[in-house]
Amino acid sequence: MSNALIKGETGEWEIVIGLEVHAQCLSQSKLFSGASAVFGAAPNEHVSTVDAGFPGMLPVINGHCVSQAVKTGLGLNAKINLHSVFERKNYFYPDLPQGYQISQYQHPIVGEGEIEIDLPDGSTKVIGIERLHLEQDAGKSLHDQHPQKSFVDLNRSGNPLMEIVSKPDMRSADEAAAYVTKLRTILRYLGTCDGNMDEGSMRCDVNVSVRKPGDELGTRCEIKNVNSVRFVHQAIEHEARRQVEVIEGGGEIKQETRLFDTKSGTTRSMRSKEDAHDYRYFPDPDLLPLVLEQSFVDAINDNLPELPDAKKKRFIGDLGLTPYDAGVLVAEKERAYFYEFAVKGRDGKLVANWLLTELWGALNKAEKTLSESPVSAEQLGGLVGLISDNTISGRIAKDVFAEMFATGKDAAVIVDEKGLKQVTDTGAIEKVIDEVLAANPDKVAEYKGGKDKLFGFFVGQVMKQSGGKANPGIVNELLKKKL
Repeated sequence: MSNALIKGETGEWEIVIGLEVHAQCLSQSKLFSGASAVFGAAPNEHVSTVDAGFPGMLPVINGHCVSQAVKTGLGLNAKINLHSVFERKNYFYPDLPQGYQISQYQHPIVGEGEIEIDLPDGSTKVIGIERLHLEQDAGKSLHDQHPQKSFVDLNRSGNPLMEIVSKPDMRSADEAAAYVTKLRTILRYLGTCDGNMDEGSMRCDVNVSVRKPGDELGTRCEIKNVNSVRFVHQAIEHEARRQVEVIEGGGEIKQETRLFDTKSGTTRSMRSKEDAHDYRYFPDPDLLPLVLEQSFVDAINDNLPELPDAKKKRFIGDLGLTPYDAGVLVAEKERAYFYEFAVKGRDGKLVANWLLTELWGALNKAEKTLSESPVSAEQLGGLVGLISDNTISGRIAKDVFAEMFATGKDAAVIVDEKGLKQVTDTGAIEKVIDEVLAANPDKVAEYKGGKDKLFGFFVGQVMKQSGGKANPGIVNELLKKKL
């Protein structure tokens, strides 16, 4: 799966990918002002004089966002820099009222780290993190509200962003998609970003270049603001092929910023890519360097939640799950927590099976999310408990589950109300077996004459006669003896 080479007219080409992910810090207020950072307000409703760039307004750092950045750095196994500096990145844009963005450049709050990604073929790969820095978001220009005019909404202006820059370690669209997915999962576990790409609280700038395997790095193009994992995949596939075609056609790749058109699945040129010196970075004179105590970092580290990789390892080691099932369960924080509540004191594999097959299937069919499930984690665990202690058979359990899903009742209540307890009384089962054998003398004779396959017929008849309540293990054992 990794190192997906592109076959061109002149041989094979390798794709080199690095991602800059802008993740909005989960915070009630903005990075340098007290205005609300909550999504979904009417245009320009959450704007303070600082966000609007009024003269003489002074930024004040939001301490909660500093904690969130440190927490994220620790979750990415990264170096936390106790000394960092906010700088002004100068450029003109209608939705950037100050004429500059307060960001970090030479001295970011978080240094090098790494995350492990899971690939579709079951392999894993470690992707390096270059840095994480804090910066304020720009506003938003709206071009679709009026035929002749563009409008500016400053609600997003000043929102706290963590820009997470990867190393150019990815070699295929699959790897990049896996990286974004894993990063989003880690941020959600940490509670530092909600990862809602459709709301713009996590978006990617995708850097793509191509080269002959083993050659120096090629010239990269940056695809701006890609807002879904699927689009990241599509944008890379298209852009890499485009670059190969340009080079093989005798042209050269210009370093530029491009946009991904989601309707056509193609990228188009937006502007030539600026270099860092074009932004004239310099330390923001209104903000002192950010100095952290090691004890502050240690306190955050001591309270980190269990992250997906550690949880997956525990599910495999302690609960006997397959790597695949454990991976599916930890991919979403809510799913993992649901499983942990359901599995308390139960059979790990059986609970995973019921959650991923029965409950998942029923929820998809009903178009419900896990948080809307009519069957709670404790109720699912209760059902599995009744199967494990032989109160009900697996077949009856499916009927009980359907009733639970429809009514929200506990499994034990349904089993009592409908008299579905499994029959484990050997005397009672023996009586049913005798009746079945007496009713089918010809089949008994055939079986004894060597037609072994008929054994399944007898089991089916006994189960049918007992209304599915006979314990299948006991039925098998007694039948073998009788026949």
